[in-house]
Amino acid sequence: MGVKSGIRALGVAESFRGREGTASTLCGAVLRASRATDGFTFGSCTVGGTDATEEIATLTARLDREDVRYVLVSGLALAWYNLVDLRVIAEELDRPCLSITFEGSDGGLEAGLREAFSGAALDDRLETYRRQPPRRAVDVGDGTVFVRSVGLPDEEADDVVQAFTPEGGRPEPLRVARLAARAADRWRSGEQ
Repeated sequence: MGVKSGIRALGVAESFRGREGTASTLCGAVLRASRATDGFTFGSCTVGGTDATEEIATLTARLDREDVRYVLVSGLALAWYNLVDLRVIAEELDRPCLSITFEGSDGGLEAGLREAFSGAALDDRLETYRRQPPRRAVDVGDGTVFVRSVGLPDEEADDVVQAFTPEGGRPEPLRVARLAARAADRWRSGEQ
């Protein structure tokens, strides 16, 4: 298929250094496949909470950018198991949503969820987690990333991830969003 250099994606990444109940800084960075940065938006979600999906949808909608074709999220379990529901984001924003992680995992998140939560909190998170598509390994130059995608066929999702990953094994929208989220987190906490 091939992704044209002017196509834009929003990468969403986080930075947090708090404990349960505190806020994790979210950054959305709009980048073209040519690597040109084209906008930022910021928000937050609760560490250990259940608001990551809503917050990502809100910060994406706040951009009011119809030219953003894809939403890429760094991971599925933000801010200490604040799970992202890719299906909800794709439906609410009417565009494909992909979760990209950078390490393999044999057992997935279920064991960690069971260790950290119980009762309704566990049940809700397990329901969200099980609703997500399976992870697939995707080669990106020198490395491999693991992708879940909603709203486009696997082959097209692979093309998108590869087009936005020119080097270094991390898609450029996620790399830039992570850097900006860390800087905003330091600024919010008063660090210089």
